[in-house]
Amino acid sequence: MLHHTAPVGLSDFILVNMEPIMQAWEDFARTIEPPALTMDDTELRDHAKLMLRAIALDLTTPQTGFERQEKAQGRAPSAKEDTAAETHAEARLLSGYSIEQLVSEYRALRASVLSMWTAEAKPGLASDMDDVMRFNEGIDQALAESVARYAQMVKQSENMFLAILGHDLRNPLGTVTTGATYMMRATDLPGKYVLAATRIFNSGQRMGKLIADLIDFTRTHLGAGIPIRPKRMNLAEVCLNVIDELRTSHPERIIDFDPAMREDIHGDDSRLAQVLSNMIGNALQYGTRDQPIRVRLSPKPDDVCISVNNMGPVIPAKTIGSVFDPLVRLAMPDRQDGPADTSLGIGMFIARQIVIAHAGTMHVESNDTDGTTFSIRLPRKPPQRLRREDAQ
Repeated sequence: MLHHTAPVGLSDFILVNMEPIMQAWEDFARTIEPPALTMDDTELRDHAKLMLRAIALDLTTPQTGFERQEKAQGRAPSAKEDTAAETHAEARLLSGYSIEQLVSEYRALRASVLSMWTAEAKPGLASDMDDVMRFNEGIDQALAESVARYAQMVKQSENMFLAILGHDLRNPLGTVTTGATYMMRATDLPGKYVLAATRIFNSGQRMGKLIADLIDFTRTHLGAGIPIRPKRMNLAEVCLNVIDELRTSHPERIIDFDPAMREDIHGDDSRLAQVLSNMIGNALQYGTRDQPIRVRLSPKPDDVCISVNNMGPVIPAKTIGSVFDPLVRLAMPDRQDGPADTSLGIGMFIARQIVIAHAGTMHVESNDTDGTTFSIRLPRKPPQRLRREDAQ
C-alpha cells in the first residue's frame, strides 16, 4: 500500500514507500525466466533496499554538470569498500543467477520505482525530470558495478578451474611418460612396441609443456604472476643450451648463433630458457624453411639484448600490437606448408610475463626487408626487488 502523504521528491518517495516498492519488484523478479536456483523472499530483497537507500541519498546530494557527465560516462568515483551492488552480484552468482537474470533484476527495480512515482507524483513539479534523470544514473551505476563484479568473479573462477585442472593432470601424465620410458628401455620388446612407446613419450612431453603453459597462464590471471628464482647466471650459456636442444629436434633447420664468451646477468636461468625456447620455436614455426633463424646476443654496459629473427611472412601492422596477447593464435589459420600449430597460443604471452618479472622488456618488429624480429632486453644489475628475492 502506497503512502499518500505527497512526498515532494523522488528521494522521499523511495524512502517512504520502500516496502511496496520492494513487493512490486519481488513480484516482477519472480517472472524472470529461467528461474534462478534459489529465489526465496530474503534473497530477493537482500541488497535492493541498500541500493535504493544509496540512490535516494544520491538524489539529495548536489551534483555539478561535470560530475553528471563523468557519471554518465562510467567514471563515477570508486568506493573504498564494496558497494551494495557489488555484494549483490556476488550473492546472485553464488546462488546460481545468470548475467541475464541479474540485469533483469535492475530492469524490474527501475520499472517498479518509476511506474509508482509516475502514478503518485504531482504533475508539473520542477524537480520531476531532474529526479528521474538522477535516479536512472543511480540505477545505471549500480548495474555497471554489479556486472563488473559478476564478470570478475566468473573470470576468476574459470582461471581457478584451469589452474586446478592443469595441476591435477600432472600426476596421470607423469605415470604415462614413466611407463613409456620403461618400455623404451626394455630390451625384450619387439621394435614396433618400442616405437609406439617413443611416440607416447614424445606426445607426453608436448602435453607436459601445454600443461606448464596453462598453469603459468592462470597464475598471471589470478594475480600471482610468474614466479622466478633469480641468481647470477651466464646468459650466453643458456642461449646455447636451448639452441642445441632445438637443433636436435629440428635437424633440417639452420639456427645461426655466435655465443659471446660470457654474459652474466641476474635472473632465473630455467625461466629465461623457457623464454628463448618460445622465441626460437616461434621463429622455426613461422620462418621460411630455407632461411636460417638468427639469434643474436648484444651486450651493453647496463643491459643485454637478445634478438631472434626469421624471414617468414610479415606480421600485418594492424595485428602486431596483439602478438603478445593470450590465445590470439587460436584465431589464426594454420600454415599450409607446415604442421598445424598445437600450442594454446599463450607461449609469447608467458614469455613476455617472464621478461617483465625480470624487470626487462620485450618487443617485436616486422617488415619485408628484415623479416620478423623478437627482442628482449634484460638489465645487468638486478632491481632491489630481485635482490630481495635472491636473498630469501
